[in-house]
Parts: sequence; structure tokens; C-alpha cells
Amino acid sequence: MMAIKFLLPSLVLAVAAAGCSKSSSGDPGGGTTDTDTDTDTDTDTDTDTDTDTDTGTDTDTDTDTDTDTDTDTGTDTDCPLGEYTGDFTIDTQSDVATLAGHTSISGSLFIHFCDSCTDLSDLDCLTTVGEDLVIGHNEVISNLDGLSGISSVGGGLVVIDNDVLSNLDGLSGITSVGEHLYIGYNPVITNLDWLSGITGSLGGYLFMCGNPILNNLDGLSALTSITGNLIIVENDVLNDLTSLCGITSVGGELHIENNNALTDLTGLNGISSVGEDLVIGLNEVLTSLNGLGALTAVGGGVFIHENVTLTNLDSIDVLTSVGLTLYIYGNTTLPDCEACDLLDQLTSGPTFTSVFSNLNDSCTPVPASCP
Repeated sequence: MMAIKFLLPSLVLAVAAAGCSKSSSGDPGGGTTDTDTDTDTDTDTDTDTDTDTDTGTDTDTDTDTDTDTDTDTGTDTDCPLGEYTGDFTIDTQSDVATLAGHTSISGSLFIHFCDSCTDLSDLDCLTTVGEDLVIGHNEVISNLDGLSGISSVGGGLVVIDNDVLSNLDGLSGITSVGEHLYIGYNPVITNLDWLSGITGSLGGYLFMCGNPILNNLDGLSALTSITGNLIIVENDVLNDLTSLCGITSVGGELHIENNNALTDLTGLNGISSVGEDLVIGLNEVLTSLNGLGALTAVGGGVFIHENVTLTNLDSIDVLTSVGLTLYIYGNTTLPDCEACDLLDQLTSGPTFTSVFSNLNDSCTPVPASCP
């Protein structure tokens, strides 16, 4: 047993000596100062610099600006047909389609007596009408939206006797009418705002007649002169002429008749001359001629008749010339002396005078020219 005890330590030392052959510097019991400092510092500090700089702003630089350069020059459009030569009449809905695609018409366009016309949108290519544009005697057309591209009418513009036509905005693009403008007998038209683009001189007449709920002439304020006649008659609720204030002359006749809500003529203040007749008659509530204060000359005759509430003629106190006749009659509240005073102020004309059936009174003193 003793021999075994001595052998075990020796074996342990041998094994220990063998185990130290790797020169581990950390061996506290070794006599050899193993200088292998084990420089394997394993510097793998995970220097993967992929810091994932996706800032989340998603700056998708896809610059697809859709530079589709298809510059449609109008050669392949819905309006390829150009000018229609001559006149064209629309009296059925199918006629509207026939004119579709034309940009102008050299003659006149008539849209009338069309009992089936409800949609004019196929006319939206039209920009000019060479002669007259007539919209009349239509029972079911309620708007003119298909005509909104028209800017010029070479002849006259006539809108007459359209039973349910209340929206005329489709004509608001018109800036030029070469001749006359006639708006008559349209039972549901309330205003003329759509005419506001028409400026300057009207080459023919202006006729506003028989529109029972038209209460003003707004839309005419850009007109400056009427070459032909200015006729405003039979508009039952018309009570305002102020939109005519830009007109300075009337080449033909001036008629203000049968407008039963009109109390004066304010709006005609700019008119200094009337080329032919001046007719003021049958206006039930007209109390004065205020509005004619600039009028100096009438080339034809003056007819002031049957205005049953008219009390004086003071407002025409600068009228000095009447070319033909002077008729003042049937004004049952107008003293005869008013007519006599007018005669005295005239320096030219008239060739014939008739004053009767007005309010009889005694003129003191009696004007020299009183009939």
C-alpha cells in the first residue's frame, strides 16, 4: 500500500507537467512564465456598419413625370367639320345631330317650331353664326346650354315665344351682335343677365316686348348706342330702365309703351337725340318723364299719349327741336299748360301740333304757342 501512495503523487505531477505544455500564462502554479499573452483579442465588435439608415421617408425617386407629349392639336377632335355653308333649320331633335361637329355656320341658324327639341348639347362646337340666330316658337326647350360656345352673331339675335325657356345662360358667351336684338313674348324669362357680354353699338334695333315677368333690363348696361329703333313695350312688371344708362343716342324710334309698372324713365339719361319718333304712351303708373333730361332733339314726331298718372313734362326742359308733329293727348292728369310750355321752349318745329283730352285748366298767362 505504501508503494501505491508514493506512486499517485508522481502520476499527478506527470500529468500536470504534460498539461502545462500549452504554456498557459494564466497558470498560477507554473514555474514557466508563459509570455503568450493570448493576443487573440477577438475584436469582432460587430463592426457591421449597416446602421439601417432607412429613415422611413421613403424617398421613392421614381421620377415618372408622365411626360406624355400628346399635344392634341385639335385635328382629331369632336369638332372636325368646320363651317356649315348656308342657312340651317332645326325643327326636330334629329336636326341637332346633323349639325353636330360644325364650328360655324355662314348663314342663319333657326331653332324654331321644334316640339321635340329638348337637348341642344350637340351644337357645342359652334362659335359663330354668320347671319341671324333665331330661337322661337318652341314648346319644350328649357335651356340653351348647347349654344354656350357662340361668341359672335353677324346678323340679329331673336328669342321669341318660347313657352318654358327660362334659362338663357347658354347665350352668355355672345360678345357681338351685328344687327338687331329681339327678346319677345317669353312667358318665364325674368332677366337679361346673359346679355352682359354684348358691348358697344347695336347695328339694328333693340326690341323688348311682351315678356310678362321681366322686371329689369340688367345685362344691357354695356350698350352705348342703338342704330335702329329702341322699343320697350308690353312688359307688365318692368319697373327699372337703369341698365340703359350707357346709351347716348337712338338712330331710329324710341318707344316706351304699355309698361304697367314703370313710374319714370330713369336710365335714359344719356340719350341726347332720337333720330325718328319719340313715343311715350299707355304707361299706367308713369308719373314723370324723369330720365329724358338730356334729350335735345327728336328728328320725327313726339307722341305723349294716355299716360293717366303723368302730371308734368318738366324733365324734357332742354328739348328744343322736333322735326315733325307734336301730339300730346289723353293724359288725364297732365295740365294742358304743360304742353303749352313745351311748345314755347321749342326753337325748331314742329310742323303740326295737336293737344287734346288732357287735364283742362286755365293757363295764366296763356303761352303764346298754346293751341
